[in-house]
Amino acid sequence: MKTIVAIIEKASDGGYSIYTKDVDGGFASGLAEDEARKDFLEVLEEQADFYRERAGNYPDWFLEGYTVAFHYDISGFFLAFPFFNVSKLAEAIGINPSLMRKYKEGLAFASEKQKEIIQNGLNDIIKKMSTVQF
Repeated sequence: MKTIVAIIEKASDGGYSIYTKDVDGGFASGLAEDEARKDFLEVLEEQADFYRERAGNYPDWFLEGYTVAFHYDISGFFLAFPFFNVSKLAEAIGINPSLMRKYKEGLAFASEKQKEIIQNGLNDIIKKMSTVQF
């Protein structure tokens, strides 16, 4: 079974866009995240049909079955979870708050090393939050 990685990001219109490098033409958008996700899944079906029309058969990922793993980029994360204070989260993770704001707005892009630092910091926060009980 093929896992198609779909990246959710903030679109230029303030909504959501989703793309994948795993399927040619795998791009969708919507003003709401659910709308963009639904559109993306429809686009995958359409791309498989288009491939069949052009090549005579469905692509391997479609024939063998597939799942979609939705991942947020930094701009998509803050759009989906607006209740996080960008500066405070950056400080908690150990990232320069000004730089994190640039990542959020798409004015700068995190290196792989920075992404790893951010991911590890978020994982630590999630682990700590999982112990909260009211």
